[in-house]
Amino acid sequence: MLSKTGVAPKELVKSVFPLDLSSFKAVIECYQEIPCNPCEFYCPFDAIEIGQNINNLPLLIESKCVGCGICVGVCPGLAIMLVKEENESLLFTIPYELALPDNDVCKIVNRTGEVIGDGVITKVVKTELRTLVTVQCDKQYLYDFGGILYE
Repeated sequence: MLSKTGVAPKELVKSVFPLDLSSFKAVIECYQEIPCNPCEFYCPFDAIEIGQNINNLPLLIESKCVGCGICVGVCPGLAIMLVKEENESLLFTIPYELALPDNDVCKIVNRTGEVIGDGVITKVVKTELRTLVTVQCDKQYLYDFGGILYE
């Protein structure tokens, strides 16, 4: 399905999610072998491994990931986000092209761009390369969350 539609099937998405979501962890949705390694290069905790061949898929070493978000900001393919489970909701930190207001409502979209629910923008951080937005949403969107739509 990925090669035909560009959308990863849910089983593939699940395979890259960290097991422990009690603190922010990176989710690396990089599914194609392409020459790229900024996430490994910039991670100060050596939590992402690609190796000598920069065509290798990045591998998250979950025990080393502290959820700092540097990888989210440097990924040229916008293929990395952070996720954390908090009480009965989820927090996702994603790259976003525009600055948004904190504590505002947004729409949650899946990987095909369909609106699937509502979220709240809880934090906006402008980094050197891009803006990172943290969104709170219902736990049911764990493997369906693809991004946000803000109007």
